[in-house]
Amino acid sequence: MTLLVLVVMANLPFFAPRMLIVGPRRPQRGIGWRLLELLLLGGLAIGLGVILEMQVGQRHSQGWVFYVTLLCLLLTFAFPGFVWRFLRRGHDD
Repeated sequence: MTLLVLVVMANLPFFAPRMLIVGPRRPQRGIGWRLLELLLLGGLAIGLGVILEMQVGQRHSQGWVFYVTLLCLLLTFAFPGFVWRFLRRGHDD
């Protein structure tokens, strides 16, 4: 379930025309804004995971390896949205 939420969050910056999903419509955003949104949504996913872990039981501390792995997983999950937004032929953006 958590991985499904992470997949959706990773692709939202590439499919949503609004800044941070709820902000003003800016369909002509560059890759920098979209990557910033991706990192912010990744932080939100970490927060969601911490909240779920605290409700289930004791929260375990994580080292830097966990966060680097999560970043790589987030970038991998964002690849379909990146391809859709920037690499498809005849796109209108």
